[in-house]
Amino acid sequence: MRRGTKRMRTKPEDSKPAEETRKDSSKAGARAKGVKASKPQSDPEFFPDKRNLEDLWQQVFPVGTEWDQLDQVYQYKWNFSNLENAFEEGGELHGQKVYLFGCTEPQLVFFKGEGKVTCIPVVVAVVSPFPPSDKIGINSVQREAEEIVPMKQMKMDWVPYIPLENRDSQVERLKSQIFILSCTQRRAGLRHLKLDRVKKFEYCLPYFYQPFKEDELEQSTIVEIIFPAEQKPVFCEFDWELDELEEFTDKLIEEEELSEDQKDAFKDFVKEKVREAKKANREAREARKKALEEMSDETKAAFQNMQFYKFYPVSTPDSPDVSNVKSPFINRYYGKAHKVM
Repeated sequence: MRRGTKRMRTKPEDSKPAEETRKDSSKAGARAKGVKASKPQSDPEFFPDKRNLEDLWQQVFPVGTEWDQLDQVYQYKWNFSNLENAFEEGGELHGQKVYLFGCTEPQLVFFKGEGKVTCIPVVVAVVSPFPPSDKIGINSVQREAEEIVPMKQMKMDWVPYIPLENRDSQVERLKSQIFILSCTQRRAGLRHLKLDRVKKFEYCLPYFYQPFKEDELEQSTIVEIIFPAEQKPVFCEFDWELDELEEFTDKLIEEEELSEDQKDAFKDFVKEKVREAKKANREAREARKKALEEMSDETKAAFQNMQFYKFYPVSTPDSPDVSNVKSPFINRYYGKAHKVM
């Protein structure tokens, strides 16, 4: 019996014309092209390590700066590497106990060819074995009298600065040599405060009492007068040693700053202000004399050896050049810095 061979019958749907086969090939090729080839692995990107004291200047509260100006202070990438280097071996602040406070100085400076009044951040370093002061001075042209208040009344205090490499350590275990003036008042909480309270922060100046140097206030014979006249307040300064009250008052009337019918009231007002100023001067001298009598030799030596350093940001492509606007003057309490950096 002859064994026959079976032929496989091809189903119509399995048989495709050559044209369709070519189309399928082209689709497969298109799909193959659509698959993205994996990119070769790029080299890892390295970021420079943060310097140990890089954020020191930012942690220091800029005392007396208007709240709505704070954002402008940090609009540039200021560099205070000069301050950081001062704490390195061979630097002016190396191995010293230092207290830092900040402030801002509005100055016309240039950046990328454009001149602009800019709030320049400044850091003042006080080399001292103890805090230079626990008080804040509050003064402005608009305020009748200067106030000297405890720092804590304005939510300010000296706190230890923790370098970046020690941030994970317990603060109490660190023997910090750097202390910064900090403020715990938050901007978000300002809306709950009265306007006068908010403005007080803007008129603050770090206060310093130098027992071996007679205060300018004690030497001054000038009183600021803000007399509440009927039409408008009278603003002037009266020097009780150089000015004669009768002539001084007549001149104000002549210049139509004061009305004739308020002459006697104005003179009485000035006399009272002079009495208050003389009393304040006398009490300040007595307080200074008493403080010196009770002061230990160690404390006297500390006051005599205190050093003030004023740091401006260094020049970089990322911030305005402030080299032409540097000033040694700190404020009316501290006077001039021993060195400007």
